[in-house]
Amino acid sequence: MKLSTRGRYGLRAMIEMAKSEDELPITTHTIAERQDLSERYLEQLMVSLKRSGLVKSVRGAQGGYVLGSSPQDITAGDIIRALEGPIAPVECVNENNPESCTRADYCVTRVLWSKVRDSITQVLDSYTLTDLAQELQKLPHETSVKYLV
Repeated sequence: MKLSTRGRYGLRAMIEMAKSEDELPITTHTIAERQDLSERYLEQLMVSLKRSGLVKSVRGAQGGYVLGSSPQDITAGDIIRALEGPIAPVECVNENNPESCTRADYCVTRVLWSKVRDSITQVLDSYTLTDLAQELQKLPHETSVKYLV
């Protein structure tokens, strides 16, 4: 499973929001600047994150975005699903519709793909924004300002 820029950039934006909780609401301009992202692209990602309830928008001169829940309640898996869709290395073991495969009853590789999906899901769901923000604190200051995902 290869994550697109949607998932990677969205995760970076959400970590930025978690580590900047005392500055919230935070604008897409600020997040984009700190993470060296396209502001226009980030705005598109925020629409999906808002639709999934992971962020909320605040209107007005001091507006921007806030996390939809506490950072310890938002997992990397939640963010990836909101931006990329169901986690699955192949479509036939899609988290939302695993029974849709017509070959499921006699496909020898299905068990392999299911285990790959379950492993990826377990890792993504085991890291919260709080965990990732704490990991960021362990990096040297120069690299933690604009980290890469």
